[in-house]
This record gives sequence, C-alpha cells and structure tokens, in this order.
Amino acid sequence: MIRLLHFADIHIGVENYGRANPQTGLSSRVTDFLRRMDEMVAYAQERGADLAIFAGDAFKNRNPNPTFQREFAWRILDLASICPVVLLVGNHDLPVNVRKASSIEIYDTLRVPNVWVGDHYELLQIDTESGPVKVATAPYPVRARLMEDDADSHGRRTIADLDILLQEKLELILRDLANEARQAEMPRVLTGHFSIHGALRGSEKQVMLGRDIAVTLANIADPVWDYVAMGHIHQHQNMTNGRDDLPPIVYSGSMERIDFGEEGDEKGFVWVELERSATRWEFVALPARPFVTLRVDIRAANNPTEAVMDRIRQHDLTEAVVRLLIQADPESNAMLNIAAIERNLREAGANMVAGIQRHIEQPERERLGPTPEGLAPLELLERYFASRELTSERIERLLQAAQSLLDETHP
Repeated sequence: MIRLLHFADIHIGVENYGRANPQTGLSSRVTDFLRRMDEMVAYAQERGADLAIFAGDAFKNRNPNPTFQREFAWRILDLASICPVVLLVGNHDLPVNVRKASSIEIYDTLRVPNVWVGDHYELLQIDTESGPVKVATAPYPVRARLMEDDADSHGRRTIADLDILLQEKLELILRDLANEARQAEMPRVLTGHFSIHGALRGSEKQVMLGRDIAVTLANIADPVWDYVAMGHIHQHQNMTNGRDDLPPIVYSGSMERIDFGEEGDEKGFVWVELERSATRWEFVALPARPFVTLRVDIRAANNPTEAVMDRIRQHDLTEAVVRLLIQADPESNAMLNIAAIERNLREAGANMVAGIQRHIEQPERERLGPTPEGLAPLELLERYFASRELTSERIERLLQAAQSLLDETHP
C-alpha cells in the first residue's frame, strides 16, 4: 500500500482582502496560503507519506515574484525530504510564450532531489519506500503544443472547431497513456490539470488564464488507473462517486479560499492509500480563512443600526473576512450608523471587513390621498407615514418628534 498525498491549486500571490505584515513584507492573505501548505506538510510528515502529487497552479499568475517563489520552494523542499514529489504544470504556471520556461521548471533544471516536474504527457515510474508507482502526467493542454501539426489549417477553422480538435487530441493522449500504463503490474496514478465535463466549478472561473476546454469523463474513467489526481477546479469532488467499478477521479480542490465564491466550500487536500484495484482515500480539511456574508433587511426596523448589530451577534466572525449586505429604504438608510457598525464588526473578531453594501429601495412616489390641500403639516406627515405602511406606534412617535421640532421652530 502506497501512502499518497494529493493537493493542487495553491495560487500563492492572492492578496485580496489582506493587509501587509511589516515584519515579513507579505500580505496576510499570502500568509494564509502558505500556512495551509505548512499544515499539509506536517500531516505528510506525521503520516509517513510515500509520494506527493501536486496537480498544478502554484502561483496566482504566470510571473510570480521571487519572494513567492522562495516561499513555495521552501515548502516543496520540506515535502521532498519526506517523500518523492511530482509537480504538475497548470495553466497558471505556464508562460505566455510556449518556448519560455514555466514557473516551476527550475526544479527540473536544477535537478532538485526527489522532485519531478510534469510538463509533458508521459508515464513516470517513481520508486517510493513502499514500492514503485506509475504516474502519468497530463499538464494543462497548451493549444500551440498539441496542435503543431494543424498549424497550417488554423486560419480555416473557427474557434469552436479548434476547441473541439484540442479536446479530441487531449483525449487521444489520455487513452495512449492508459494503454501504456496497462502493461505495468504496480499501482497506477494519472494526474491531470484540466476540466472534466460535469465538474462543479468554484472561483477558478474568476482567475482563469487562457481558454478552457473540458474532456469527457469516459476518457478518464478507465479501470487501468487506481487513482486519478486532478487539479484546476477549486471545489473538492469525486467525479466517480458511487461507482465502485471505476477509479476515484478526485479534484482535491484549492487549499485556501480565494473569494466569496468559495465561501461555503471546504478546503484541504486528499490522503490516499493506493493499492491495485483497492484504493481508499479521504479528504483532509484545513482551517482555511472563513468568508462570511451577512444579509439583513432593515426596512421595517425601529432601530436599523441595532438590527444590523443583532445580526452580527448571531454569527461567529472570529478571524473572518466579512461582507455585509443591507436591504434598506431611504428612511432606514438615513438612520444607519455605519461607523458604529464597522466598529461592532471589528469587536466581533472580523479579520477584514470586505465591504458594507446597501441596497436602498427607491419606491415610486405615492399619492397621499384625496384633496391634501388645506391639511395641517402634521396631518400631511401622518398621511405620508401611513402610505409607507409604518406601524401605528412608530407613526405616533414620529409625529411627536415632528411636533417638538415645530414647537422649537415656531414657539
């Protein structure tokens, strides 16, 4: 049995909803992503991992700054001191020009011990302390590389035609890798960085680099594989859930939340006990930064600010990135104390207030009833308040306040 660690989509460099740490020079959000890696490496050390597969997307963009590269390298070296590590090239790791180096190619160039870079479609044999493993690498499909033979015909094809052709070429390569792996008796793993038809997507669509294609599940769900370690889609899922006749095809998901699109998603990595035709696996959740959306309707509230604070008290906001969405009307909006609300969010333990958004209802002007001419000011006010469907108790309090103002103005 081979103890396999599967992780993906780290995206070091995401800094939204963070603040700079003067001691490290790093954004607090970058530190979040690095902590998740540290927690994963500690787990691998404790459990005695035999092999680690990173299924692509180390950084937020294709040209990470040297500091981000250094922080990632330290953790990969820590992991490589425990077990062999396969680093698959994802779309965020690729250069704009296919002839340039990827952001993780340096590990191959320097021949870093115990680290393999999967930048080609090939079948590797990795020798671990518990025995050999066949690992097929399927990096993100690069159009310029896969379709070199069709370069002359590109001008006569639509973009849709080219997408279909690219998908067909990738599926053919995946079948060839399966046929090659079929000759081996040892455990076999496929790792890929691309979309599969039917996968539930997360926020990766918001940070996508390049055009995306999706392959059909049937071209991957081959019993020749004992486990398929996928990257690219941020939401953890097993594409063959409930199918004991097919191998687990698992997106590990990202290890830290990128934005509010991943608010409800668990984040972590996958621990696999790999055996021929008897693989077991589990998702290991990590304490990712909480993202919390608070929604409150204050249109009927007697004290709108207190109504918002009451909603804040109902949630655990410790170290969370929080956004507050308020449904208001002009009257309740005017009564809001935003400074007090922001202070209350910080006192509740929020790490960052991402924003306080107010949706203010602007109803059409309503008639106050027949023949308003000749009515006294308080009578006009009473009709207006009634048209706003306020309670009789609140109308009475407002009229009393209005009378006080009138008395001060015209003693």
